[in-house]
Amino acid sequence: MRVMKFIGLAVILFMISVFAVAQDAPAQAQAPTVKHVPISNAPSNSGKEMFHSYCAVCHGTDGKGNGPAASAMKTPPTDLTTLAQKNGGKYPAAHVAAVIRGQATTASHGSQEMPVWGPLFSSISQGHDAEVQQRVTNLAKYIETLQVK
Repeated sequence: MRVMKFIGLAVILFMISVFAVAQDAPAQAQAPTVKHVPISNAPSNSGKEMFHSYCAVCHGTDGKGNGPAASAMKTPPTDLTTLAQKNGGKYPAAHVAAVIRGQATTASHGSQEMPVWGPLFSSISQGHDAEVQQRVTNLAKYIETLQVK
């Protein structure tokens, strides 16, 4: 009889331990992280190719903020398709270009999560400002094509 009580008590303690460990498991799971990789040299004359190389990982290929890295970010990526809608129906091209260049700030651009592309474009363009400007302009023009009607 004593042995049965001991075994019963051992089983109960074991089950409580398993339950406690199961409760802690989600807390120990690591949040997804964004892998930082060196910038690639997408063609400066194609806003679409640059968008897919530089922006789609966070903003998604459709620009709605649903890219594969979006869930790992503290600040959700902006839905780039609604920029004109949020600006009285007019696409804010100058502001978008300024954000890309790093001359205007947003919640995430310029943070550790979302880089300012101007200096990065300058590094892959070997400091040629005309090429940097071409990249910024073509990227901003492509984002304009994503606007919802």
